[in-house]
Amino acid sequence: MSRIDDSKEFIPVRIAVLTVSDSREIADDRSGQVLVDRIAAAGHILADRKIIRDERAEIATQLRAWVADEGVDAVISTGGTGLTGRDVTVEAHRDVYEKEIDAFGTVFTIVSMQKIGTSAVQSRATGGVAGGTYLFALPGSPGACKDAWDEILAYQLDYRHRPCNFVEIMPRLDEHQRRK
Repeated sequence: MSRIDDSKEFIPVRIAVLTVSDSREIADDRSGQVLVDRIAAAGHILADRKIIRDERAEIATQLRAWVADEGVDAVISTGGTGLTGRDVTVEAHRDVYEKEIDAFGTVFTIVSMQKIGTSAVQSRATGGVAGGTYLFALPGSPGACKDAWDEILAYQLDYRHRPCNFVEIMPRLDEHQRRK
């Protein structure tokens, strides 16, 4: 069973938050604020925060900029993961991914089913890796951001989580790009 190993030292992760919205600003970005608050409460570092319109190319450009930034270890986006024509966040993430973390969406669906039942099928939450940076796309509701953080990311972004976590393999995420 999973657990926190208190004999290990906590390692803060530098996380950027991206809200995808045509109408939000920082002052009324409740979902982004949920993530910012949880990142700080967990002891991680908010590396950056932005709001970008629902435009695939703009989202992918911002993701690539953060992937190239050595001061960002992970990116969490919120919004644009639904089924409507303007929901292009998942496609933008997949434009950037080198590897998709398939089970992230599956686990998110399981968590969501416990909260909202079969409505969970409307989410396309996804996770992946590019350039040694983790990328996660969450739905745009504060509840979905709370669920994803509290039930998945809080553990996987905590180096002390056992039996394994995302942080302990961070140094090896881009090993295929290094010279031998």
